[in-house]
Amino acid sequence: MIIGPLFVREEWFLPAGGSCQLMDVRLHPPARKRMTERGTTEAEVISTVESGERFPAKFGRKGFRRNFVFWQDWLGRRYATKQVEAYAVEEENGWLVVTVLVKYF
Repeated sequence: MIIGPLFVREEWFLPAGGSCQLMDVRLHPPARKRMTERGTTEAEVISTVESGERFPAKFGRKGFRRNFVFWQDWLGRRYATKQVEAYAVEEENGWLVVTVLVKYF
């Protein structure tokens, strides 16, 4: 299902009330651009939002963090781990990722 240029993936969540509701994880265009420049993929960002550690962020946003096994070169150095941080705004039907940071170690 494609809904405009921001649609990424649908995910089912079970809220406290127990009924299923459909939620989206969408990427804002500047976040998508930075994601590519910083060396992560759309699938990694979605996975970070879906199953990563959640923490509060500035301006009422939520941060999501997840480590991935990497064992590859990035900018001429080899790293074992890639950490993806996604900062998102909660919308009525899901999350809008507004920026993505990537750390290598």
